[in-house]
Amino acid sequence: MRALFFDFDGLICDTERAAQRSWAELYALLGTTLPPDVWERMAGRSNGHETATADLGARLGRPVTPGELTWRVSRKQALSNEEPLRPGVANLVARARSQGLLVAVVSSSPAAWVHGHLSRLGVLHRFHAVITGDDEPRHKPAPDLYLRALAVTRMTPMDAVAFEDSASGVTAALAAGLRCVAVPNSTAPRAHGLGHATMVLPSLENFDLDVLAVPT
Repeated sequence: MRALFFDFDGLICDTERAAQRSWAELYALLGTTLPPDVWERMAGRSNGHETATADLGARLGRPVTPGELTWRVSRKQALSNEEPLRPGVANLVARARSQGLLVAVVSSSPAAWVHGHLSRLGVLHRFHAVITGDDEPRHKPAPDLYLRALAVTRMTPMDAVAFEDSASGVTAALAAGLRCVAVPNSTAPRAHGLGHATMVLPSLENFDLDVLAVPT
């Protein structure tokens, strides 16, 4: 093992909680409820807003207006700005670097979003590379972003371990040939859909990197 690849949304910072809450609030403002199965189809996907917009429009019997969608985006940003690093992330990155491992972020989100939050959280400088949705046209669950990360860092799939919080992220990592540790975010407390990961953890707190030293 020579590198750790971290997802951003929901794994480094629980912006998935902010996303879910912003959509739930918009649904409520418009007199309906965000269905759990719709959120399940959205989670971890860069096109999740399209899924929710289509579902909400069908429930309303009319298109969701640009003003309503702008309100939702602004609400997500405000809520996300209040989210800290998830427990254990800072210590894990620090331990990995102290052991000479390369650490990178691999996210389907736009570069401005990922870099902005990593800077806000004071950890952007801790990562050797940041791969975002701007770098590849196909996003998770496609493996393209992880393949790009391997190329940028000059690693092989056996060199790196991915950390993900969503089923689509786990699928992307495994499709790229990486081992994957899944850590559910607060919107998926039962680790639904993460069973295909190499390992599923409740948290990164006190995680022992030595566990990853032996291939599984």
